Amino acid sequence: MTTLTTEPALRSDAASAPAHRLTFPRVLRSEWIKITTLRSTWWSLAVAAVLSVGISMMIAGASQSFGGGFPAVSAILSPMQFTMLVAGILGAIVITGEYSTGMIRSTLTAEPRRGVIVVAKAVVVSAIMAVTTVLIYAVAIAATAPILADGIDWSEPTQSLVPLAYGVLSMVSFTLIGLGFGFMIRNGAGAIAATVGVLFVLPIVFSLFTMAGEGWRWIVDLSEYLPMNAASMLAAPGNEDVLPSLLALLGWTVVPLLLGWVVLRTRDA
Repeated sequence: MTTLTTEPALRSDAASAPAHRLTFPRVLRSEWIKITTLRSTWWSLAVAAVLSVGISMMIAGASQSFGGGFPAVSAILSPMQFTMLVAGILGAIVITGEYSTGMIRSTLTAEPRRGVIVVAKAVVVSAIMAVTTVLIYAVAIAATAPILADGIDWSEPTQSLVPLAYGVLSMVSFTLIGLGFGFMIRNGAGAIAATVGVLFVLPIVFSLFTMAGEGWRWIVDLSEYLPMNAASMLAAPGNEDVLPSLLALLGWTVVPLLLGWVVLRTRDA
């Protein structure tokens, strides 16, 4: 008789207990473990480092024949035109890998709040790319110092620290653009294609219209707001009119993430 009266009470207490939710720091830790234990993450970062340092040294060596007026910090930032693809692809595969393996279902079971997952992944992958880019720049600066005829002028922030900071911001933005496309498309090949298309192909296509006459000049002007061109303007030494480029780059970063969040909320995994 005692058993019959206590079991319903136990079920009632269990049903009325509040559902357990992970705290945001724990979600961050989970995403950190998932991302840093992937071999693709370290391979991507290694490729970015080798490309960046190698190209910087080549540009530093060639700069001796450029004549005067070549900003030394440009040797460090110029490889961004190539490493941006590595950053974007890394952002894409961080999430599409979960869809291909089915791990996204476990992620959503542990943390049903879709927005928290998007933010956590964005924070972790941004931190990884920012720290990696700072380390790469440090190595590139040390490697090119003996080669450059005139070193970086650290006494002038607009010729040194400011462009480097915008370079770090740009690499983080490229990574988040790839992450946004990954959330939207959910397929590795598709997300990578979309990321490469926006970061690399569109600037080439838009530049073709420079030969089309004044009637097509508006397309050339519009190309200044593409992610790569906006990042190049931001990281240009001595550039003071950075607000339009900064807003364009932030827009390209935020919009794919928001659309990815909408897709994640409205579609099953």
